[in-house]
Amino acid sequence: MIKRRLAVTLLLLLPLLALVAPARVLAEETETAPVTARNAVAEARARGELRWGNDSQGGAPYVFQDPMDPNHLIGFEVDFAAALAKKLGVRPRPVQGQWDGLLELLARGDFDVVVNGIEVAEEKKRVADLSRPYYVAAMRLTVRKGDAGAPRTLEALRGRKLGTLPGSLAARLATREGAEVKTYDGGQNDIYDDLRIGRTDAVLLDDPITLYYGAIDPALEVVDGSFGEVSYAVGVPKGDAETLAAVNGAIDELAKDGTLAALYARWGLWNEPTEKLLGGPAPPSTVVAEAHDAWRAAVGKPLPFWSRVTERYPATLRLFARGALLSLVVSVLAMAVAVTLGMALALARVYGPKPLQWLAVGYIELFRGTPLLVQLTMVYFGLPELGLTLSPFVAGVIALGLNYAAAEAENYRAGLGSVPAGQMDAARTLGLSKLASLRHVALPQAIRVALPPTTNDFIALLKDSSLISVVTLTELTKTYTSLASAMRDHLGLGLVVALFYLGLSLPFARLSRSVEERLGSKVRRPASA
Repeated sequence: MIKRRLAVTLLLLLPLLALVAPARVLAEETETAPVTARNAVAEARARGELRWGNDSQGGAPYVFQDPMDPNHLIGFEVDFAAALAKKLGVRPRPVQGQWDGLLELLARGDFDVVVNGIEVAEEKKRVADLSRPYYVAAMRLTVRKGDAGAPRTLEALRGRKLGTLPGSLAARLATREGAEVKTYDGGQNDIYDDLRIGRTDAVLLDDPITLYYGAIDPALEVVDGSFGEVSYAVGVPKGDAETLAAVNGAIDELAKDGTLAALYARWGLWNEPTEKLLGGPAPPSTVVAEAHDAWRAAVGKPLPFWSRVTERYPATLRLFARGALLSLVVSVLAMAVAVTLGMALALARVYGPKPLQWLAVGYIELFRGTPLLVQLTMVYFGLPELGLTLSPFVAGVIALGLNYAAAEAENYRAGLGSVPAGQMDAARTLGLSKLASLRHVALPQAIRVALPPTTNDFIALLKDSSLISVVTLTELTKTYTSLASAMRDHLGLGLVVALFYLGLSLPFARLSRSVEERLGSKVRRPASA
């Protein structure tokens, strides 16, 4: 009896071991060297490209999809990163990340450097080293035009609702003044949209953002004067002296030869503080703000809906298709993990010995009772602290699979519970072993009962796969938010992405119904004989 129970226990653990072993192998293959041992510039030169972290969802004028050709990234920091990479003797390759987590991703080894409006601040230096500043901007306060009660000083912000970016100097300054700070992870235009419709009382942001979003809106007014000053620097890995020296040297050269001055002038961003910072020549008088003017022309007046359908949206289909493919692959693999592990958990909870039942219950309650985003963050950022570093793709699949395994375990437990106990007793009386009874009697009926909720879970997982954008993967939802921010078209592009999600989920729902009907017919056929 003891030997038989031990055999059942080992059999129930096999699916879990089958999942853990490949994960460990994948982890070993994707492990990176400790941060202190990095020489990012040497790595970049060895591979011939500089991986620079950014978040294109932030929008103009930093890094964003070209509204006229969404398949290309543009922005003054795209141009800056290209110039920096050229000085370092490599080609640039942008890598997407969440803006307020870019430095943590850098520390993890996902980038060589970060170029995306990284402010010079002491708390950021605890995570990464910062280069010499390459741009200086004033902070500007924007309010609704004609609002007599609008706050126009820092002191007047106390108790008022203010919109800004998370982790920014503006957010810290407004909090210190007693404002009710509302931060936005989406595009910068969302911040000004909320101000326009009255959800906030003011916006405090850097001058480049104000110029591209606040100053062009006829319903808004930029308050005169500066409300502080912020400098941008390149983030490099902590303790990487070689990369820091190389980046500083490249910025010095770009400042002295006038490259940066001409670049900023082309985007309409040249200002006196930056001129003092760089110490190089001013931009030639012949340089016009053509990039700024082109952006104003592209987004200043929305195209008629039919023109967007026939001209703009077709240009986005390749990006949406790429994001949809990534979402689908991650979801299918994660569901395979969830189904396999969920079945093992359900069998352990229903038929396993007491210790295994307790473990199964503990796992299910833990993963059902904690947020998926927390679990994903722990897998991606927490495991490296234990010496286990997973690639973004593997981390996303494992985190989603482990989370949904808890839900699948409950589906299969309900299915097993729906099988009358008398059927299992009858199978044992006919000479079938316990495992054979499970395989031929209980599991076919349990799977038929569990199939509809399992399909619902897969569709939910498909939508939850949007969270993998936190770990540098640009899936379908991240593609939408980046494009909507750049093109200032949330409604129309929202309909496009909704059609993509519908196209992904409907075939699986239809397949589920078809399988359920076939299983149902097999169960009914003997009863009618």
